[in-house]
Parts: sequence; C-alpha cells; structure tokens
Amino acid sequence: MNGCARTIALMVVTTTLVAGPLLAADDAQDVSDTRDLTAVIALQGMPCGQVVSATEQGENDFLATCQDGTRYRVSVNAEGRVVVEKL
Repeated sequence: MNGCARTIALMVVTTTLVAGPLLAADDAQDVSDTRDLTAVIALQGMPCGQVVSATEQGENDFLATCQDGTRYRVSVNAEGRVVVEKL
C-alpha cells in the first residue's frame, strides 16, 4: 500500500470511529424523545398508542406523530405546565 492509499485508509477508519458513536447518540436521543412524548400524551389522557416520530420545533416544543396517524403538539406553557394539543 503506497503512502497516499494508507493516508486515505487511515482517514476513513478515523472518521468511522469518531462519527459512529455520535450518530448512535442521536438515534438514542430520538428513541428517548418518542418514549417520553408517548408517556406525556398518555398522561394527558389523549389517545395515541405510541409516538413513531417527533420533530423538535423549539425548546420544549415538539410535534409528535402517533402510530395511528394522529398528530399532537407537546409544549410547555409560560406557567411551566405541559400542554398537549391535537392537530
């Protein structure tokens, strides 16, 4: 293996070792968000089953989509209370 190929191989391995855990951490956060939102929606007495996707709109403000297609906005109001609104 010549010097250029060795350098490229080293860059690929290094990138994989560094980026892999960072991507896994993002996936873990997404799973945590959907589980948390599922629990919050259920505690508010809204039908959902399970949140399958969530989009963060801002700090403490999420759009959640349930397995049945129902969508909710979950946010924290000025008084610090969690609000779940069906969209």
